[in-house]
Amino acid sequence: MLLPYVLTAAAFAQIRLLVANDLGRNGYYEQKPIAELMGRMAEQDGIEAVLALGDVHHFMGVQSVSDPLWMTNYELIYSHPELMLPWYPILGNHEYRGNTQAVIDYSGVSRRWQMPARYYTKVFKDDGASLRVVFMDTTPLIDKYHTDSIDYPSVQNEDVDKQLAWLDRQLADAKEDWVVVVGHHPIYADTPKSESERLDMQRRVLPILKRHRVNMYICGHIHNFQHISFPGDSTDYIVNSAASLSRESVKHVDGTVFASGEAGFSILSCTKVQLRLDMVNGKGETIHSVVKQTEGK
Repeated sequence: MLLPYVLTAAAFAQIRLLVANDLGRNGYYEQKPIAELMGRMAEQDGIEAVLALGDVHHFMGVQSVSDPLWMTNYELIYSHPELMLPWYPILGNHEYRGNTQAVIDYSGVSRRWQMPARYYTKVFKDDGASLRVVFMDTTPLIDKYHTDSIDYPSVQNEDVDKQLAWLDRQLADAKEDWVVVVGHHPIYADTPKSESERLDMQRRVLPILKRHRVNMYICGHIHNFQHISFPGDSTDYIVNSAASLSRESVKHVDGTVFASGEAGFSILSCTKVQLRLDMVNGKGETIHSVVKQTEGK
């Protein structure tokens, strides 16, 4: 039985979004209890949408819109009535091991799965507050995936420069109170994964985020919670933990504000004057919060 949890600060914001990633374990490990907790918290906090930041399907992605994994990894797991919300997904590296177009096309099967393209923008507005979320497709931005045509057969078909130019335009046009960019791969993080992943993201994406003074960059991929921030950098770099199986080993690196190996999810919320991200563990406890005020933009 799940332990009680405390109403988060997100419940008092105008815009409230649930952030989850690295989900699909066919209900094993902590996926089912965390999915139930996500539903209960969505009900209590008044969540309006879910940002699904990749790897909904471990380990080989899906082969079609009728692949049974859609039921065992998603539909039958996230079945709480309060999770019948719009889900805004992006592709993770595990989706790229299967049929990535099927992930997009599932939008035509499920009313809540709303993925118009590999990368896209969604603007949330409520009671005078506005938040732009820019959804990136980060796997093609990392060189090592382009050299593995067996495991990642469709990566090399993607135009890296086209996506980066699109990102620059989206951020240049942003007039909302808050701007958050989301992707699957981290820019900064403690991770046992190849350093080349982060170096490629730093080389390609980081200059664009800095140029437009993005408020937060949120990703998954590492399966633990991390918050990294640097003096003089307007962007907070967030790693959101896995909502199924976490990697408990995590250490502080340059810029680390907080790190935890617990599984869970986050709640992203805002008013016109405050942007907030609450990291929530599997017990429903808020273990760390990132808060930005208007004057800090």
